[in-house]
Amino acid sequence: MIRRIALIGLLIWFGSPALWSQDGADLYLKHCAQCHESTSGEVRAPGRAAMVKLSPEEILRSMESGTMVSFGRARTAAERKAIAEYVAGRPLSEKSTAKADLERTACGSSVGGFESPLKGPQWNGWGVDLANSRFQAAKAAGLTLAQVPNLKLKWAFGFPGAYQAYAQPAVVGGRVFVGSATRKVYSLDAKTGCTYWTFEPEAAVRTAINIGPLSEPGKYAAYFGDMRGTVYAVDAATGALIWKAKVESHPATRITGAPALHAGRLYVPVSSFEEGSGSVRTYQCCTFRGSMVALDALTGKQIWKRYTISEEPKPTTKNAVGAQRWGPSGAAIWSAPTLDPGRNVLYVATGNNYSNPPTPTSDAILAMDMKTGAILWSQQATPNDAYIVACRSPDKTNCPENSGPDVDFGQSPILVTLPGGGRALVVGQKSGVMHALDPDQKGKILWQTRVGKGGVLGGIMWGSAADGKDVYVANSDVRFLARTSTGLTLNPKVGGGLFALDLVTGKIRFSVPPMDCGDRKQCSPALAAAVTAIPGVVFSGGVSGFLRAYATKDGSLLWEYDTAQEYETVNGVKANGGSMEGPGPTVVDGMIYVNSGYGSRGSLAGNVLLAFSVDGK
Repeated sequence: MIRRIALIGLLIWFGSPALWSQDGADLYLKHCAQCHESTSGEVRAPGRAAMVKLSPEEILRSMESGTMVSFGRARTAAERKAIAEYVAGRPLSEKSTAKADLERTACGSSVGGFESPLKGPQWNGWGVDLANSRFQAAKAAGLTLAQVPNLKLKWAFGFPGAYQAYAQPAVVGGRVFVGSATRKVYSLDAKTGCTYWTFEPEAAVRTAINIGPLSEPGKYAAYFGDMRGTVYAVDAATGALIWKAKVESHPATRITGAPALHAGRLYVPVSSFEEGSGSVRTYQCCTFRGSMVALDALTGKQIWKRYTISEEPKPTTKNAVGAQRWGPSGAAIWSAPTLDPGRNVLYVATGNNYSNPPTPTSDAILAMDMKTGAILWSQQATPNDAYIVACRSPDKTNCPENSGPDVDFGQSPILVTLPGGGRALVVGQKSGVMHALDPDQKGKILWQTRVGKGGVLGGIMWGSAADGKDVYVANSDVRFLARTSTGLTLNPKVGGGLFALDLVTGKIRFSVPPMDCGDRKQCSPALAAAVTAIPGVVFSGGVSGFLRAYATKDGSLLWEYDTAQEYETVNGVKANGGSMEGPGPTVVDGMIYVNSGYGSRGSLAGNVLLAFSVDGK
């Protein structure tokens, strides 16, 4: 013991990094590894193998004011610093290689060429239209079935210091608008990838971006939300801030679903990270409620706010360590709202409850009045689904009794007109079931079709696409084998499959079997990313890193590209692709834009935006 104390004293004297590394390792193992190194494979937090790409400053910021603030509060300033340095593998005093000066390719001093952007080909927001169809018509797509097999990489853009690329790009007026995991929003030239401007929000931006007109003729705003619950409007031509608004005060708030814009109002879905922070045994779980907020698009002023759970959380029981429990909570809105202006209604899909008592508006589709936010009807898919991340972790202190399966909705409902003239809302659930509801009969169930086994990581995850005849559905069902020294090991033989379902009957018209991983490392056949359709073609990105295009006639493979590789980027940032999850491809004016890299749960980390065209480079 005396020798050990003497050695520690020498390390302090000489300032060796070995000490902070060891302290950080101990702290990480004790306070962070339960989620970040979980062996269940169903905990959403990324492992250290992925997070090592982040700077220590970014990790520290996350614990002090970002998405991990609820965990960071339980640690001292010195402990947070040690954890940040250990995870990043370098001290805070060392300059990060992910510097902004690496973003060296600017489009020039002029910011012109953005006149009447909404009149040309575009993919604006999450689902390309108010119905969230994720179907791009032929004229705007500028890409035909016959051309798809000839697609080639045109340019790549690297996100500095990121381990995942999880924001779907929007393309309007010949520009790409995309957020990043490292607190930057970019405006790029759609044809070359050069940079018009960057904007630095308070937190990471995962939402797709919506472009809309301002009151001044010829002026347009870019609208988006960040991972701390702040919504922004910036000048779409210059990136200058117009306004910002906090839509929820709860510290675990985040905005993951894209705000929807219509007739001067911005409709913002609100979700949270409390499902994760509630896993801390001393945390008073849980008090967050999902909500939809309507803002004035010109000023950011709140018009109305409607919680998905009408009852405010109240003290219930105490957990095993004496921390007060609260409820009801949860029912976050993870996805973009679907707008139905003709009937003055918007539709949202909600998540699970976080604590007891469970509510009838969790795991449900809600219809709200666009003018007032009043809930017109709700249709619940899975009752009694109270769940937090701790339910799959060794320490289940805050896990609700009789916890649910965590099969909430992660995707937007698609509003479709059926071939016979009726209407339907079609939406996939993490349970592996696709639902069709009648929006004009208070969500009456029209059909339900199972395409996967479902589970915490799906089932059906981020987005489906509908072309007026069929709905195209990707299945995740990702599973894991074990954890190794480099992270979770994906099961290469379980999961995946792409399906075409008849919109009227729900019958499976064709299915594409899961891919064969062969001897590919860190591979899963799971398809979790949102899919996108154009006439005759459906695009789907996989956890494997492959982007594929299939014929909507019979599911035959038209084209594939392995995105999990290193790239020479237009902005000089070292970048590589990886797993594809969350956002789907956007197709505009003969080009495809897609992010690659999703460094969570054993998936392949990455930090690149890829642009494809028939003519290539």
